Amino acid sequence: MGEGWDGGVNCGETSWPCITSVSPVIPVAEMSQIIDQLAASIREAAARGTPLRIVGGGTKDFYGGALRGETLATSAYRGIVEYDPTELVITARAGTPLAEIEGALREKRQMLAFEPPHFGATTTLGGCVAAGLSGPRRACAGAVRDFVLGVRMLDGNGRDLHFGGRVMKNVAGYDVSRLMAGSLGTLGLILEASLKVLPLPPAEATLHLKCAEAEALALMNEWAGKPLPITATAFRNDDLGVRLSGAGAAVEAAAKRIGGTRVDTMLAGSFWNGIREQTDAWFSDARPLWRLSVKSTTPPLDLPGSQLIEWGGALRWLKTDAEARTIRETAARARGHATLFRGGDKAAGVFQPLSTPLMKIHQRLKQSFDPAGILNPGRMYPEF
Repeated sequence: MGEGWDGGVNCGETSWPCITSVSPVIPVAEMSQIIDQLAASIREAAARGTPLRIVGGGTKDFYGGALRGETLATSAYRGIVEYDPTELVITARAGTPLAEIEGALREKRQMLAFEPPHFGATTTLGGCVAAGLSGPRRACAGAVRDFVLGVRMLDGNGRDLHFGGRVMKNVAGYDVSRLMAGSLGTLGLILEASLKVLPLPPAEATLHLKCAEAEALALMNEWAGKPLPITATAFRNDDLGVRLSGAGAAVEAAAKRIGGTRVDTMLAGSFWNGIREQTDAWFSDARPLWRLSVKSTTPPLDLPGSQLIEWGGALRWLKTDAEARTIRETAARARGHATLFRGGDKAAGVFQPLSTPLMKIHQRLKQSFDPAGILNPGRMYPEF
């Protein structure tokens, strides 16, 4: 299984909005009642064969296949269950606003290192894990799935299941927990998730260099082979942005080595926020937005339209009116794959078509977790 809002106040380069919506203190008994109601709704829908559309904050409804079924909302099941900064682990309920979680982490100088995009003020933890999307820091820190330690979920039979744990040394059921990341709710309704967190870097700096696409790709791959504290890169419109994070001395040494123009801290925060949340002017183009994953060393792709490149060259955003077949064939030749991320005609499929063996594996997983096929049907592929 897999990986705009405009506003908020910058709190440094790693933040999204500083405002947080604090969950009210709700009795455990009431939380149990909410779970019972959700489970009952799933069992009833399974008995009737009625599709259910799992909804958190609704900020990623654009992503994936067409939305189908009766709404099953998770927003009421919210709140941080446990947070131990010394253990670098946080556990929260699915309906907890992501901004609230990030606010609690920021107070302890910690963060979600995969830098998840919000795409709206109402985004939730459950939606964050289910969508499996990571931000600019993903190339150096890892993806969502790499930070999931455990999940609690309701499957398609309404069973309350637990996988993994709440500490990093507990790996029981770890693979199942990771499987939920990017599954878009097709395998189950995430109730709670335990995530590994990391300390905020003590220092950061952002540099901008003027160069063409081929030069930018060459530079990013050259830097990847050196001990430089690079935590994000973004190239568009002949401009290459580079973020450095870590100890102050290491950041300063790397900045001198890379060169370019140093950006003011507040402006740098706005820049990376715009890349992560897709509020940067480049994303305002009305054409369909494609997400191409390729090897970082892949030369410039011969495709019509405009491109924005992240993750050291491994992620190519493409704004184009080109046909899906043309885009996917180009990505395949580069040993990568292409996803219709936003807009456009979804008739040709949103995600790269799976081979027959992989499709069978996905279908067996769907059958195991959701035998009636009622949870977010068609959100990933029409076959399940």
